[in-house]
Amino acid sequence: MSITEETLKQHLKDPAVLCCRREKGTVVSAQDLEDPSLFDDMVDAGLVTLSDDGLTIEEVVGATLAKDSEALIQLTSDLLEGLNKVEEATKPVPAPKAAPPAPPVNSGMIEVEIEKLEGLKLKLPANLGFSGAPLPVGPPASPVEKNIGEKKVIRQLKKQHIKITDAEIADTTSIKNGKITIDRKLIDGALKEDVLVKKIKLDVIKPDERHIYTDTIMDVCPIATKVEGELGRGVTKICDGVVFMLTGVDEEGTQVHEFGSSEGYLDEKMYYGHPGCADENDIIIRCEAVIEKLSGMSRPGPLAAHKVQDIIIQAVREELKGYDGEIVHEEICEDIRRKGNPRIVLVKEIMGQGAMHDNVICPSEPCGIAGGRMNVDCGNVPIILTPNQVRDGSIHALTCIGPATKEMTRHYIREPLVERLAEDDELDLVGVIFVGSPQVNDEKMWVSERLGSLFEGLDIDGCIITTEGFGNNHIDFIEHIGQAGMRDIPVVGVSFCAYQGQLVVGNKYADAMVELNMDQGGFENDIAGTSCVTKEAAERSVQMLKNKMAGVSIQAAPKKWNNDIINDNNHLLNLNDNKLIESGTLH
Repeated sequence: MSITEETLKQHLKDPAVLCCRREKGTVVSAQDLEDPSLFDDMVDAGLVTLSDDGLTIEEVVGATLAKDSEALIQLTSDLLEGLNKVEEATKPVPAPKAAPPAPPVNSGMIEVEIEKLEGLKLKLPANLGFSGAPLPVGPPASPVEKNIGEKKVIRQLKKQHIKITDAEIADTTSIKNGKITIDRKLIDGALKEDVLVKKIKLDVIKPDERHIYTDTIMDVCPIATKVEGELGRGVTKICDGVVFMLTGVDEEGTQVHEFGSSEGYLDEKMYYGHPGCADENDIIIRCEAVIEKLSGMSRPGPLAAHKVQDIIIQAVREELKGYDGEIVHEEICEDIRRKGNPRIVLVKEIMGQGAMHDNVICPSEPCGIAGGRMNVDCGNVPIILTPNQVRDGSIHALTCIGPATKEMTRHYIREPLVERLAEDDELDLVGVIFVGSPQVNDEKMWVSERLGSLFEGLDIDGCIITTEGFGNNHIDFIEHIGQAGMRDIPVVGVSFCAYQGQLVVGNKYADAMVELNMDQGGFENDIAGTSCVTKEAAERSVQMLKNKMAGVSIQAAPKKWNNDIINDNNHLLNLNDNKLIESGTLH
């Protein structure tokens, strides 16, 4: 398969291999050469043999074949006449004679001469901005421009983390001396919320009691409530040391799941410490739901289980509002604008195929259900939230996709990418866009086009796009990346791919990708919360976006998932989490 002139320019340093049989006298051009991006697969299949004696594309273009040559033969010097002479990169370059200093001009460049490197000169942008990205060169700054990048706080959210040390199912609902008690009679009232829920059981699981059987984990939800203001501002109380966990089966014992189920021993079926999961020392209040038979694969069935649990959590929220227990720490979250810095958005693609794939957006209480709207009912169109709204629990996850890649409700209230971007004083985080992933391709394209229009209207300088799960939703994921790319907006994609979730589609703009896989084999491993965005993945994503905006070349990832890449990138960024099994390139 011959290559284009554009592809040729991208692969000048790669081996030169004939795509088809060519006769003596042929002047080698792009149409005679095989695509180097296919070499890995061809070598594996035994179709191509590459050796150190072979020539590169830049050496052979314009040269003439000295003899007839077969297809998929690597070109060597004995096959060609008139080779291009390519200077070795290691050869010393003579230093030019020193010129008299030129008068200062607004060229936007600084020249640095290092004598010990034989006169080597380095040119750096004089207006160097974020992480090496040159900002536009213009006339001298006016007094108004002196405030460029200055922090402007739009609103503030105070999150008070309340210490909880014990929990019990009892005869009253209260919070006293760091202990939560939940009235078991709440179950009877909660069951009236939805007839599809046939049975509810509550129990408390201490950190050292997790080696017990559990049905599939539908969600992990924090206990949080507003005590002042609405979502995104004011004061929110959050219980530290305890979470609710919803599990589900139907009346016939079928697990409420879609692609993979996490039923099994609880200590083996959750990635403790990840953003969406219980932490190592958390108490888990388990809400076991049994729903009507055959309703598990419909929207109403799983939603009913979430609603019933939320009734019980709300009773605890009401107690939390008036509880003056120990505040472990106060977290001050700010919605900040930094005028003049690169305008960035984070795009979170969430499931919206219907059935059990849905999410609640902007409920009345943090991480709640009541008062919110389903993204499926909103047509899956892009909805922009402030960073503070996301950090205040504006998303309740209903999705029952593969456990490892599912971003549960707790994930969103402490989403690492939101935290990382909001704190970066080199960027201007405009907002967080949530966009659903419809089932039908025509709807996917329609929704993605609306996202592209939003990018354009917001006049952004860069974006990071994430998606949970893989397969069907990768179609929109790649289309979203294309909507940014076609508008010349630097974009980084973040997803689970690895071995099992390899992208089924692609485009030329998907050249900066961060892998979320943390399974040794590269699979959806049915362990809740394994392969989602972590702090380390967020760090790599932000740096890769800065690199791309700065025009730094990003190496193409190998054709096959390779864990070594993530290790190298973590080393570059001084990230030392040896548990990471992710891939993506920064260099």
